[in-house]
Order: sequence, then structure tokens, then C-alpha cells
Amino acid sequence: MQKSIAEQNKQGLASRGFGNAMLLLVLTMVFWAGNSVVGRGAAGLVPPLTLTWLRWTFAAMIILPFAWPHLKRDMPVIRAKWPTLLLIGTIGPGIFITLYYIGLSKTTAINAVIINSAVPILIPIAVFALFREVPSRLQVAGIAISTLGVVAVLTKGNPAVLATLDLNEGDLWVLTAMIVWSTYTALLRKQPPIHWLSFAAICFCIASVVNFPLFIGEFLYGKRIVPTLEAFMAIAYVSTLPSVVAQIFYIRGVELIGSSRAGVFMHLVPFFGAILAITFLGESLYLYHLGGFALILSGVWLASRPGRGLSLSTK
Repeated sequence: MQKSIAEQNKQGLASRGFGNAMLLLVLTMVFWAGNSVVGRGAAGLVPPLTLTWLRWTFAAMIILPFAWPHLKRDMPVIRAKWPTLLLIGTIGPGIFITLYYIGLSKTTAINAVIINSAVPILIPIAVFALFREVPSRLQVAGIAISTLGVVAVLTKGNPAVLATLDLNEGDLWVLTAMIVWSTYTALLRKQPPIHWLSFAAICFCIASVVNFPLFIGEFLYGKRIVPTLEAFMAIAYVSTLPSVVAQIFYIRGVELIGSSRAGVFMHLVPFFGAILAITFLGESLYLYHLGGFALILSGVWLASRPGRGLSLSTK
């Protein structure tokens, strides 16, 4: 009886955790911050298109055994909604990370994370463009406050630093990736009524198929993996936490609180990126880090409060 109660408590804890949007989205941002650091560090070891294809191929192999029973049960809906699934899987995992890894190989880390912080602004724009839904005043206020926090952290408390950050080719790749991701996030509200494991597995498989020809082209062009421990560790990391775990958490977070409110959590990516730099690169912690973190968390909390946007749809 005691074992049964313990198992029930564990199941209850897991169920509560998977119903906590803030917890899921914060962990997602930690894993994605690590993805940016690893992706930048692997730029000279694993070509970007190769890294993308390996990431989604291994992620699909990991999740398919768990998703298989749900895929069989959901197959009638999958067949009926395959155009929607193909669109979401191609735009999100399929294209976004490809563009992002290309950008990381051509720009600095600070430029990339600053552009990342534009996502919470781009998502409401994508939602408006696709669904004619205006963000609430709380969402707008939260975006503004957390943006100030990101700027404080990344400019070391000196906004004049932004004047020295000129966009280059890599920046434009990253910016395009952010636009694609914002569109994907907005489209998640069209996710068919299938199990989340089915949805994640389908998206990973689509991403692998979409990127396979790009990997082949890169390989034939002469860009190959440098066979080092760091290269294989990078592949292992991006194929698990930022892919399988973070994608599932993000999908669930959007399901719980909506795409616009979930997108505000993207402001945590540059902050956690700074924390990783402090931890692994030996950089110092300054007052502006603490002040920026307070602003970021305040903005995320404010924008995640329930608040109805105005729907301009004629439907």
C-alpha cells in the first residue's frame, strides 16, 4: 500500500509540474540558452546544416518509441490534418533551427541573443497578421519592461553600446529565424487534437526529412564534422534537452497560456545565456545583471497574467 501511495504521489507531482506553464517555459529557456552557447561553440566543429539534421534525426529516434502507441491511435486525425502538421513541422523545427545555426556560425553571441529578445514582440505581430488578434495592455507592458531588462544585461547598463552593434549577414540570418519561430508559435493554436507526443514526434520527423537534402548538399560541398569529443558532446546536447525536452515543454506551455504570453518568456534566453557565460567562461557578476534580471522577471510575470486581447477576426 505504501509503495502504491508513493507512486501516486510521484504521478501527482509530475502531473502538477506538466500543468505549470511558468515552470515548463522557464526550463525551456534554460535549455535553449544552452543551445545557443553550444551551437556557437560547435560552429567550427560541426557544420550548421549537419548539426541541424543530426539534431532532429536523433531527437526523432529518441521520441518515436514513446510516441508510437499514441501515433497509432491518432492516425485518423493525423491523416485528416496532415497539411497543417506539415506546415507547422516545416516552419518550426524544420526551418527555424537551420536558419539559427547558420546565423550563429556568422555572428557574435551577443548579437544573436539581442535579436532573440525580439521574439516576444514578433509573436503578437504574427498573431495579429494571422488571426487579427491585438495583444492586451498587460502583454504590451510586460514586453516593454522585460525588454529593458534584456538591454540592461546585454549592454552592461550602458544602452549606448547598442550603437556599436551593426547588423551583418549572420544577424540577418538570426533575425529571419526569429520571424520564422514567431510564426510557428502563432500557428501552434492550429495544432490538431492529437497527443502531445504524437505532435512532437511528427514535427521532429518532418524536420529531419526537410533538412536531409541540405545536409547532403553541405556534405558534398566538403563541409564535414571534425571528429572531436567536443563535437560529439555538442550533437548529444542539442539532440536531447533543447530538442526533445524543450520542444515538448514549449508546446505544452503554449497550450496552457497561449502563444503571445508564452513568447514573452523568450526574454529569459539572453539572461540565462549570460549566466552560462559567467559559469563556464569565468565572467564576473555585476549590479546590472541583478537589475536586468529583476526587470526581466517582472516583465515575464506581468505579461503572463491573464488578459484578453481584442479579436478583429470577422469569423
